[in-house]
This record gives sequence, structure tokens and C-alpha cells, in this order.
Amino acid sequence: MSGRKKSQDRGQDEKRVLWHLRKIPLLSQVTPAKLQELVSQVELREIPRRQVIYLPGDPGEQIFFINGGRVKTSKVTRDGKELTLAYRGAGQIFGELAVIDGSPREEMAEAMKNAIITELPIEVFRELLMEDTKLCFAFMSEVGRRRKQLETKLEHLVFKDVQAKLAALLLELGDEYGQETEDGLQIGLKITHQEMANLIGSTRETISLTLAQFKKKKLLNMNGRTVVLLDQEGLRAAT
Repeated sequence: MSGRKKSQDRGQDEKRVLWHLRKIPLLSQVTPAKLQELVSQVELREIPRRQVIYLPGDPGEQIFFINGGRVKTSKVTRDGKELTLAYRGAGQIFGELAVIDGSPREEMAEAMKNAIITELPIEVFRELLMEDTKLCFAFMSEVGRRRKQLETKLEHLVFKDVQAKLAALLLELGDEYGQETEDGLQIGLKITHQEMANLIGSTRETISLTLAQFKKKKLLNMNGRTVVLLDQEGLRAAT
């Protein structure tokens, strides 16, 4: 390959990386000059569906930005039981706690559908935070919001029955992924019964039974893995 061709390819790659950096909401206030500096320090990766991105015990050396696709973070016990912590989609970050303490990963991250992610070294991101007060505040606000979500999740796991936990989960998914249709609020996220069970610490069989009960009460309708919320107030009453 000629030197001119290599230079053209490198230029195209840099433009692609810069385009993806500009699409990350958390970095929206970073100056164009600083984003250009980041181009040589990040790695853009395409992750196939079901590929593990990191495991518990792996070094916490990067923060990850999702440019496309969906990533699941979860805790997995030695006997194979799984508790899903969260699903993250385009524009969101994950692996953020390593920025604070640099400790090894405590959870697993896995691509649930083909994903494009941008990896930024922790030390580089820390420098950004120290240089930019607004960015630091935005990042800490996101960390705080996720802390509240986990506290709520823990409260539900401990104090609520399956019906209440599932109703709360469906409402949460509706808030985050909901699309208004003629029939109701369609959750724009295809999710299996097993995935729902992993999110609320239940079993697939119990989730299937509870969803059938909700459908009988006309609280929702289902078409395959697509859920349409027909009566949000009724679901709130169930929580």
C-alpha cells in the first residue's frame, strides 16, 4: 500500500472516530480542539452480539461510550445465577466507577446486540474532568443518578413481590424506551422473559405467569418480545 493510500485511510479513520466522539452526549460541551486531541487516544471497537467486553476482576483501565447497539452489565454468581444491573444504549456510558477508584471490575459487561463502543483510557478521562468543571459536574450527576437507580432496585428486590417488581420494571422501561402508538406505550426494546427475570431477581416461569396476569387485566399486550403498556396507571397501582 502506498504512503498516500495509508495517509488517506488514516485520515478517514480519524474522521470516523471524531464523528463518533461528537455524538456522545456527555462530551457535547468538550471543545472541538480537545475532541480532536482525543482522537489519537481512544479506540473505536465493533463488538458482536453476545461478546463479553469485560469480566469481574479485569483491570478498570477504560471508560466506555456506546455509539450504537446495546450493552448489559450484570452480576453472575459462581453457580451461574445472574442479576442484570442495567442495559445501556447508544449515547450512554458504562464502566464509569473505575474513574473514581480505579479498582478492578466487579461486574460483567456484554453486548446484547452488535455494538459500536468508544474506549477512553481512565487517566485521559480524569484529566478531562479536572480541566472542565461542567463536564465533571455532568459526569458526577450521571453517577449519582445511577446510584439512586441501584438503591431503588435494591429496595424493590428486598421489599416487593414479583408483581410489584415487574410492574415497576415495565414502567421504567416505558419511561426510557417508550414510543406512543394508537394502542398504547410500546416499549421500544425487545426483551425476553429471562432478561426481565434477571433484572428483578426472579425466574422466567414466574415472569411469564405474571405477564399473563397483567395481560388478562388489560394492563398490557404482547406481540412476541414487544410489550405495549395499555394502562400505566393500573401498573403503577400494582407497584
